Amino acid sequence: MIRRTLFEWQPIAYGEDPATQIPVWAADRLAAVARKSPLGGENGGRILAHGRSALRAGQVVGVIAATNCTLEILPKIDVAAGGEAATQGQIRQKLVHLLAVAMDIDIDGGTLTTLGWQQDNLLEILIRLFSLKLIDALRQGMPRHYIEREEDMATLRGRLDVTRQFTRLAANPARLACRFDELSPDIAINRIMRAAVDRLRRISQSADNQRRLAELAFAYADITPVPRQALRWDAVRLDRTNARWKDLLALARLILGERFQTSSMGEQTGFSLLFEMNTLFEEYIGRMLRRALAGSGLSVHLQGGRLYCLEAADDGRRTFQTRPDILIKRGGEVVHIVDTKWKRIASRIDDPKQGVSQADVYQMMAYGQLYGCGALTLLYPHHDALRSLPGTLSRHRVGRTAQRLHLASVDIADHKSVTGQLRALLAAPADSIV
Repeated sequence: MIRRTLFEWQPIAYGEDPATQIPVWAADRLAAVARKSPLGGENGGRILAHGRSALRAGQVVGVIAATNCTLEILPKIDVAAGGEAATQGQIRQKLVHLLAVAMDIDIDGGTLTTLGWQQDNLLEILIRLFSLKLIDALRQGMPRHYIEREEDMATLRGRLDVTRQFTRLAANPARLACRFDELSPDIAINRIMRAAVDRLRRISQSADNQRRLAELAFAYADITPVPRQALRWDAVRLDRTNARWKDLLALARLILGERFQTSSMGEQTGFSLLFEMNTLFEEYIGRMLRRALAGSGLSVHLQGGRLYCLEAADDGRRTFQTRPDILIKRGGEVVHIVDTKWKRIASRIDDPKQGVSQADVYQMMAYGQLYGCGALTLLYPHHDALRSLPGTLSRHRVGRTAQRLHLASVDIADHKSVTGQLRALLAAPADSIV
C-alpha cells in the first residue's frame, strides 16, 4: 500500500526507486482520480499536474485514494518547528479547525485530543471525528418522528381508509384498511447518517475506524438505505429536541460531497475528499469577521453585491456581474470590501509589488467604483517570511481618488487570536472608512 503526504505546490517523483519515488502505476492511478474531480480543471492539473517524472500538487488540498495508493495534500501553514510528523499533525489540526469554522461545526477539546493528528491522514481524522460524535449522539437515542402509514389489519388501528376498504378490500372484509401515525426512526436524518456510515465503511483503512463504523452500521441496520443523490436534506428539521445533531449533519454534508469538496466513488475512479483553499479561506475569514464585528452595528455578507459592470446603452442589458468575497455594511451602505487570496504574499525586498496580481488590483478598483466604497482590502494568509506582525502590510491611494487599498495578512495558525486580528485590522487608521 502506497501512502504519501505532501504540501500544496510540492512535487512527488515517480519511477523505479522505492526510496525516493512512488511507482509509476500509483502516479497514474492518482492522476486519474484527480482528472475525475470537478475541482481538477483541465486534465486534473489544479489538483495534480502529471509531468514526465513527477506529480505536482496544486492549490487543492485533501486526500486522493486509488487502488493500493493514497495521497494526502496539506496546505502550507506556518506552525511551530518540529519533526515531519509533528508538523504535519499540527497542520492537519489547523485545517480541521478551518473546516469546523467554515461549516459551523463545534468540536470540543476532549474530542480533539483523540483524533490522532500525527498518525492518520486527514480523511481518517474526519472519519474518526464523525464516528465518535455519532456514537455519542446515539447514546442519547436515535431521532424518531411520527410518519403516516397504511396497512391492512385484522383490527382497526387509527382511521379507516374508506376508499381502499371498499375497492381493494371489498372481497376481503376480514381485513381493515387502516391509516395511522407511527413513531419511527426511518426518517430523513437517519437515512443521511446511514448513507454517511455506509460510504465511510467502504473507504476507511483504519482498523479503529472500521470497528466503530461496524458498530454504527449495526445501529442503522433497520434504516432504509437511500442513494446519496436521493437523500432528502430538505426534509430534516432541527429543533430543541434534536439540536445536538446539527454538527453531525454538517459533517455528513462534508463526507457526502455537499460543500467545499468533491468526492467520487467507484472501482475505477477511487475516492477523493478535496477542498479548494481559496474558497475555504474566504468562508473562514467571513465567519470570523462576523464574530469579530458582533455588536458593532456592522454586518458581513459573503459573495454579496452582485452588481454589474456594464449596461448596454440601447437595451439596458447588463453584463459582467461582480461578486466581491466579503462586503461589510453599516445598514444598507457598503463601508468596506475585503477580497481574500490564498497565496503567499512576498516581502517588499523580494518584490516591489509583493506578489500582488495586477488583475486583483484592477478588480478591487472596479469594486470600489461600483459599490461606492473607499475602503478596500486584499487579505492574505500570514507567513514567517514577511518578517512583520499580522495586520496591514501596506496602504495605497487608488489613483487620485479617495479610495484606499490596503494589503493585509492574518495569522490563521494562531486561531485563538484571529478575531482580534481582524477587529484590529478594521478598526484602522484615519485613512480608513470603517
